[in-house]
Amino acid sequence: MATDSPKAPAPRAYEAVLNSIEEELRSGEIKLGDQLPGERALAERHGLSRASVRDAIRILDVLGVVRTSTGSGPNAGAVVISRPAAGIAAALRLHVATRQLSVAEIVQTRIMLETGAAEAAVIDPDDDAAREVLGEAAELLARMDDPALNRLEFHALDARFHVLLSSLAGNAVVEAMMESLRLAISDYVAGSVRSDEAWEPLARVLRGHHHAILDAVAAGEGAKASRLLREHIEWFYAETSASGAE
Repeated sequence: MATDSPKAPAPRAYEAVLNSIEEELRSGEIKLGDQLPGERALAERHGLSRASVRDAIRILDVLGVVRTSTGSGPNAGAVVISRPAAGIAAALRLHVATRQLSVAEIVQTRIMLETGAAEAAVIDPDDDAAREVLGEAAELLARMDDPALNRLEFHALDARFHVLLSSLAGNAVVEAMMESLRLAISDYVAGSVRSDEAWEPLARVLRGHHHAILDAVAAGEGAKASRLLREHIEWFYAETSASGAE
């Protein structure tokens, strides 16, 4: 006896708006910096309620595709931007919270991305952009060397340092993923050490790691930088996990 195959769930009303905006982005009808039509215009175009349009805009905002603001003028309403890391990080944080993704898996993914980026990095001494990145990375390390720096400030600079080095691979997806992974476990990192007394010996080791990594990157020694990054990340995660901070 034949049975009916399960039906696909009916599309939600706001998906029509999302699909339409995606198509217009693909075709170039909408570009970065453009303002989306207002809620009323989008509702009339798609035959939807303004509430459904509002849901679509909120999703685009969370995904980092638009920035919304009230008022009037060219920057009011929903303006198209591109912050892919924000959207990816928001999803990762929620799935880590459900315990379907673990911090250990996020850390392992970060290792794979960073070590690959280090080996792919091309350091051309005549490349102004590469020199600028290396100079900025050195400035971050100088700030992290300040013993008066508190833990939260150190972690923020540390994260910027790692994302900055990954940008030398010249791959925007890797850079966005690195930033999203950083944001996804920022709370874990911030709470990984419970006291200043426990933090100081860790900070001394981390500073040494950072300088060695930057030296290897600047010298164009991708394989060495990759190895040092792996050791650095695995060491910190092992130390903080052993302390019961996870």
